[in-house]
Amino acid sequence: MDHRRAVSALASDLGVLADVIGASGTEAGPLKLQLRGPLSLAATVSLHHGEKILSDAGARRDLAESLADGAAGHLRDLRRVTGAGPLAVVIEEPEAAAILEGTIPTASGYRTLRAMPRHEATGHWAALVHGLRDAGAETVVLSPGPGFPSAPTAGGTTWGDLVGDALAAGFDTLMLGAGADMGAWERMAELVDEGGQLWLEAIDPLGVLPGVNATVERIHRPFRMIGMPDAQLGALTLLPAPGLEQTTPETVRRVLHRLTQTADALGQLRVGG
Repeated sequence: MDHRRAVSALASDLGVLADVIGASGTEAGPLKLQLRGPLSLAATVSLHHGEKILSDAGARRDLAESLADGAAGHLRDLRRVTGAGPLAVVIEEPEAAAILEGTIPTASGYRTLRAMPRHEATGHWAALVHGLRDAGAETVVLSPGPGFPSAPTAGGTTWGDLVGDALAAGFDTLMLGAGADMGAWERMAELVDEGGQLWLEAIDPLGVLPGVNATVERIHRPFRMIGMPDAQLGALTLLPAPGLEQTTPETVRRVLHRLTQTADALGQLRVGG
């Protein structure tokens, strides 16, 4: 019964999206989707006895395969109903650092679950990216959330490791928070130097909306500090941080408007550089 209700709700949402696109009087353009990734799902969904799926290697594999299949089907339905394209998909993995560090608590809370091997995480991501590509996704971005150190720690996975694993899995780039440390910025700068793109969570929709100048400075300062020329500001794609769906329609409009203003201001800096 729960499954039927979920399928019905999702079909209804797709219908509403198609209606909104149709009402605009223009052809459907680019569209971005966000999906929770296989690692974070394994850390938040429980088995029948109450422990997280993360604790069972076989269950992790089944979940990852199911997600890859379901996400691909959802993308095909989206293209069929809306005609939108190109499609970009952001895979959210807010628990990735804790999973790879082995700091996710057990159901009892008295100990932590064993860290997931990096090769397994990369394999799960690769299967998901492959399914999304086959379903028509043109850009797939990993949004790992905070928690990755810049310098190596005992058994830790650094931003450098994460970037390498993500690219090996087939992701086009990573999402970086505007408040990330300089080590993360420096690693992403290497991608930009190689012709890649940088997706940046520029505004927190759940916080106080910053002014345009403050937002531009927050982005431009680390860009200057790592020695990147203003001419490469065009490699940035600005987005809101997670949480937009928890706000009001008015807040959504204000956040998107502020992102547009910030992008315009950065574009002026780029031309000047």
